[in-house]
Amino acid sequence: MKLDQARSVSLLLARIAIGTIFIVHGLEKLNERGVGGTIDYFDSLGIPLAVIAGPAVLLLEVAGGAAIILGAGLPLVGVMLAIDMMGAIFFVQGPKGWKASELCLSLLVAALVLAFSGGGALAVDKLWMNRKRTTATS
Repeated sequence: MKLDQARSVSLLLARIAIGTIFIVHGLEKLNERGVGGTIDYFDSLGIPLAVIAGPAVLLLEVAGGAAIILGAGLPLVGVMLAIDMMGAIFFVQGPKGWKASELCLSLLVAALVLAFSGGGALAVDKLWMNRKRTTATS
């Protein structure tokens, strides 16, 4: 297997793992607390504009996780998910200490890596760019 193929496969595996984690976390909030409960929870943590942040985080984690898996909109989605994890570290996990923040910090870094990696040859973004490039040269 050539290095480019290995890179694309490893990025695909990373996208599947990271995207799945975000989807599971978003669905967990939705199933356990619902939108209203998530808003109340965010408000109890002192998160500004909890009425907006709660639903936005739910949507971002589920839809953003799916986009990460597909490799679609990686620069935007990856940065948004990294910001989401900064909020989780600052408001939720950080006050509990370093050990509690490890997962969020890992997800923050992974989201940034995926945002700026290009997602590999098996990402929708890459396939779309190749198709656009082929159409432009035809």
